[in-house]
Amino acid sequence: MLSRMLFRGSVQDLQQRLAAEQYVADHGLAVSIFLAMRLGRPLFLEGEAGVGKTALASAVAAVVGADLIRLQCYEGLDISHAVYEWDYARQLVELRILEAAGELSRGGARRELYSDAFLIKRPLLQAIDPARTRPAVLLIDEIDRADMEFEAFLLEVLSDFQITIPELGTVTAKHRPYVFLTSNRTREIHDALKRRCLYHWIEYPTFDKEYEIITTKFPEVETKMAQQICAFMQKVREMNFYKRPGVAETLDWATALIALNRKQLDDKSVIETMGCVFKYREDLSHLREQVENRQFSLDALLRTSPELVS
Repeated sequence: MLSRMLFRGSVQDLQQRLAAEQYVADHGLAVSIFLAMRLGRPLFLEGEAGVGKTALASAVAAVVGADLIRLQCYEGLDISHAVYEWDYARQLVELRILEAAGELSRGGARRELYSDAFLIKRPLLQAIDPARTRPAVLLIDEIDRADMEFEAFLLEVLSDFQITIPELGTVTAKHRPYVFLTSNRTREIHDALKRRCLYHWIEYPTFDKEYEIITTKFPEVETKMAQQICAFMQKVREMNFYKRPGVAETLDWATALIALNRKQLDDKSVIETMGCVFKYREDLSHLREQVENRQFSLDALLRTSPELVS
């Protein structure tokens, strides 16, 4: 029977504790996290890149005082990089020592060489390690980049929190980890995997939420500039750019403007620092053209932004 350490507070307590770790979670997201922790179910997070999916797992780990174990997915990810592999170099050295000592027998060598001492534990095995005295937070990041075969392997892990190692047998967790899976939706994830999870889609933030994120992360930022940044980001996400910027880009931009000691935005500052917001040459060129042709005016945007006008 798997044990798990439950979060004992309420949804509001969870929101406040996440905020203390500088993560702003709206009520809907806080409910999803709360239920995943209470029910011991993985939480599957989808949304555009940069909206805070990865950062959420780090914040939850800080809230519950757990180790954060991250598995970054990519095409071709296999068991040796995700689960475990044997330390063949050390096994070979040990084999030579046993031979030299005259203590080598087939059965004894196998027991000696295929033991925990020679096992290299990768993220999934680390998360369910029976030696753990408390749950870990397991982040399976960008699962949509992994192959479908790896998805199929995850079914055993997320169903029973156990992994079968042929040489050792089945390893089962004593403490169920808190599991977060993220996807940027570059491909669809199979229903069999989704059924084992709770689900939440993280939207781009509203003006008010983005303002709260900036002022939480950077309390020293000028109020007017924080509002201008949010109004600008809300506007560009409505425009025809190849890649819309996320919260990660908002925070990068705010950091750059603070480093340049800017107190408020102007067209010149925007053009100079747009490498923090857009990461494609086409988007940078498009913005410069709009500003130069007066099709996009920061002053006009800020004068007509309902959040700033009100």
